[in-house]
Formats: sequence, structure tokens, C-alpha cells
Amino acid sequence: MEFPGIRNKSQRAMKIGVIKSSYMVAVVFIALSCAALQKQPGSTSRKQLCKPERQEQSFPWSTKDKFHLLLNKTYSPYTVAGTAFNATWAQMTGQWYQYGGGMQGWGKRFGATLADTEGRALIQSFALSSVLRQDPRYFHSFKKGLIPRAWYAGTRVLVTRNDQGQSTLNTSELLGALFASSLENAYYPSSDRGFNQTMTRYIGAIGSDATTNLLREFWPDIRRILRRHSPERIKQIEDRIPGASKAVCR
Repeated sequence: MEFPGIRNKSQRAMKIGVIKSSYMVAVVFIALSCAALQKQPGSTSRKQLCKPERQEQSFPWSTKDKFHLLLNKTYSPYTVAGTAFNATWAQMTGQWYQYGGGMQGWGKRFGATLADTEGRALIQSFALSSVLRQDPRYFHSFKKGLIPRAWYAGTRVLVTRNDQGQSTLNTSELLGALFASSLENAYYPSSDRGFNQTMTRYIGAIGSDATTNLLREFWPDIRRILRRHSPERIKQIEDRIPGASKAVCR
């Protein structure tokens, strides 16, 4: 005799395993790309590649600057595209089955995912960063070597800079992820509410941010490798995109 509840939990566990495996594949791809980059002679240094952005990051941000960052994230097309992708993925994998299927179910998932993203940005990137006087930006490492840079990127969820440029405990990240995960109990389906579910989302949010920091750290290297082999027409189109060069180092 089969129990639907047990079968559903097993399916969810398998899906979580697939997602974790995808993260590991991404990390391995980063490692191989950086190893290939380091073996190529005469390549442009990271300091030269990201020099303008690093100079910009040396100045502390005011509360107004943090609010502008929040607005940029809110109206960014990447936010909408990422939310649409996550909503589609959630519907394909059967997440939040109470929302149902079809466009109505997809719309509910899109709304919940967008609320997650915007709520997290408001609480963490603006409110807590302003109150605690911490910088919400990611600062690239000046370290050399794959392991030191990867360690630096992964630990930025625990260590950040304050408005004076000094290293400090990243309380805006830790508290922001906790507050946002708790807020999700207000609009998530009943089966996804409660203490255990909240802590699971909290741990997942911290792990997701650590993975994002790895991509931020190594993306300039990966992008330069991909750009070297891309057609000239694609390079010309990319050069016309406003802020494309700055986006590499953010």
C-alpha cells in the first residue's frame, strides 16, 4: 500500500538533489574555466579588467545609494526574467501544488516568487543595510588562485564591509534571509508554513547567495573566455548594451 504523502516527500527530496547537483556542476564549470584562464599566457589581469568598477566600489554608499540599488533591482528586466524562470520551474516540478496548474497556477507562482525577491531586496539590501550601516555590494577579491578566491566568495555571506570599509559580520545577510523566510509564511500555501519549513528556506537562501557570490567572483574570467570565441557580430551587439562592461564586475 502506497502513501501519497510519503511518495510526495520522496519526489521533493529527489528534486532537491537534482538542484544541488546542478549547483555542483556550475561550480565545477567555474573551476575548469578559471584553470584554463590561468594557463593562458599574456592574458589581461583581473585588476586591469575590473579596475573602473573597483575604483567605484572604494567609496562608501549612503542610504540614498542603497535605495537606488533597490529601485534598480526592482525594475531590472533580469528580475522579471528570473522570476518568470523560477515560476515556470516551480510549476514544472510541482512545487506549491495548491496553486494548481495552467496560467492561473503559473500566475500565483510568479506572484509568490516575485514577492520573495522584492521582499528580500527591501529587507536586506536597503532596510537592514541602512540601519546596520553595512554595504550591500559584492566586492571582488584581489587574491590569486582558485581556492583562495572561491573561499573568499563563499564566505561573503558571513563577512561584509561596513560603511567605513571595514570587515564585519554580515548581519544584514543573516537577518535579512531569516526575516524574508519568515515573511513567506504570510502568503505561502499552508503546507509550506511553519518553523521547519522556514528554517529550510533560510538555509537554502544562504546557500543560494553563496553560489551567487561564486558566480560574481569568477564571471569576469568566464565571460572573457567565452567572449574570445564569440563571433564579432555578437561582440558588437554586446558593446552597444548600456552598462554591459560594468555589469561584468558587479
